[in-house]
Amino acid sequence: MTNRLAIALALLILCFFIVDYFVYDLTNSVFLGRKFVELVDYVAFWR
Repeated sequence: MTNRLAIALALLILCFFIVDYFVYDLTNSVFLGRKFVELVDYVAFWR
């Protein structure tokens, strides 16, 4: 991964959180966070 690609990806993620904060009141971030925790629990089970 090049530096340019890493910076672009970081900016894209940052923009997602900014839009989610101002438009959706962090609803999408909470949903994705909960699903990520479920995924980690599922993957930890198979370890």
